[in-house]
Amino acid sequence: MDNKDHILNILTTLLGHLKINVTDIVADVVPETHSLYFAVHTPDSALLIGEHGANLAALSHLMKRIVEKQIPGEHISFTVDVNDYQKKRTEDVRAKAHILAERARHFKSSVEMDPMSSYERMIVHSLFTETKDIVTESVGVGKERHIVIKYTESKSPSHTQEDSQI
Repeated sequence: MDNKDHILNILTTLLGHLKINVTDIVADVVPETHSLYFAVHTPDSALLIGEHGANLAALSHLMKRIVEKQIPGEHISFTVDVNDYQKKRTEDVRAKAHILAERARHFKSSVEMDPMSSYERMIVHSLFTETKDIVTESVGVGKERHIVIKYTESKSPSHTQEDSQI
């Protein structure tokens, strides 16, 4: 049994113990990151997602701990999603980050985002790694940790004195 099937089996068993009515679980590989993605489809999504995704975060954490115990010595990257909640949340975070980056550019200043999970902060940081005029920084502690999107002046290549004499 490969890792994808093993994790799918763990997830199915765990949801069965929780008495969650599951209509389908789709297991896939995310091509960009080569990580596993498990999409749970259920009419009980409110129970699994919880307020602001708290229950989904707890489910994901529990799944990762179980997988670490059952497959020791191997780091397996995977995401558990319920009724595309995580996917929509990720898209919303990206869209908001792009809007706030444009605001930072327009006003040539820094803009603070709302507090978010470490996973969401990682998404925002990765969005701007190749952007020369935007820098991101995580600030705050605990549940108040958030990202500051900072505008930085793009510097043109400096000209030496020899260049100006030509």
